[in-house]
Amino acid sequence: MSLPDSLRGSLRLPVVGAPLFIISNPVMVIEQCTAGIIGSFPALNARPAPVLEQWLQQITSALAQCRAANPDRVIAPFAVNQIVHSSNDRLAHDVELCRKYQVPIQITSLRAPDEVVPVAHSYGGLVFHDVTNVKHARRAIQAGVDGLILVCAGAGGHAGTLSPFALVSEVREFYDGPILLSGAIANGASILAAQAIGADLAYMGTRFIASKEANAPEAYKQAIVDSAANDIVYTSLFTGIHGNYLRSSIVQAGLDPDNLAESDKSRMNFGSNRVKAWRDIWGSGQSCALVKDIPSVGALVSRLEEEYRAARERLDQRTKPHDGTSETSFTEP
Repeated sequence: MSLPDSLRGSLRLPVVGAPLFIISNPVMVIEQCTAGIIGSFPALNARPAPVLEQWLQQITSALAQCRAANPDRVIAPFAVNQIVHSSNDRLAHDVELCRKYQVPIQITSLRAPDEVVPVAHSYGGLVFHDVTNVKHARRAIQAGVDGLILVCAGAGGHAGTLSPFALVSEVREFYDGPILLSGAIANGASILAAQAIGADLAYMGTRFIASKEANAPEAYKQAIVDSAANDIVYTSLFTGIHGNYLRSSIVQAGLDPDNLAESDKSRMNFGSNRVKAWRDIWGSGQSCALVKDIPSVGALVSRLEEEYRAARERLDQRTKPHDGTSETSFTEP
């Protein structure tokens, strides 16, 4: 494990609840953190801009109170997602508020976070940056980030196309810092698998959309439950950047998911007035195939922990030596 010292001992599971546009809210983040995983939300979810300070006050106060009342409980830190792009005219304002409230982790997306890193480091905060390929990973390291989020094939939202087996291994050739892995992770066995291939933390979004605290329409949550991996459509039409979306929401918007035009990356348009990304066109990763219900965040984290421990036990059983041998080998399934 290459986790920063500030995260050691502060996690019940090696999991980050990914920031979900529109969906993540203070209640959800607080539930994730008090359940023992890193909770996060996009700064732009707090609208208008002054609402962000209210959210930060609510989250920091609730977590401080919970820590004081439960000194032996594992309570994780939280993170705020910053969109580093010319279309985000709130970036400086939002980063400054994170400095004021000393947000433990800032998650940055799209462009290298040159302006975010020094602010976060000024108060001891961490910066984890989204990347989809080696070029972007190297650029983020150059900017001084504290960890990389490898967004691989099958992830929800703005996902990459590389297999996690390929990208994690390639990045590990030149980077020994924290790696967070995103891409179709929705159960405890997948969390363990992420660690097995070289990641430190699993980065989970889709599984938490289908939770009681998520600020998503019930129809959206149910659509995830009802969908399989082949119901995910990868397209750049809705934001200018390729992303994964639920086929059923595209059909519901009156569009043909098998005949979608390409869009200009520079636009970052988020759709027309009639059809908007995230509001009408619902993001989802291929892990929707593993989502069968809509539990509370607390119940979900407890289940993930049970699955994670069970997966470790199965692996231990498979790698025990055969009777009468001195070498470790895999047993038959």
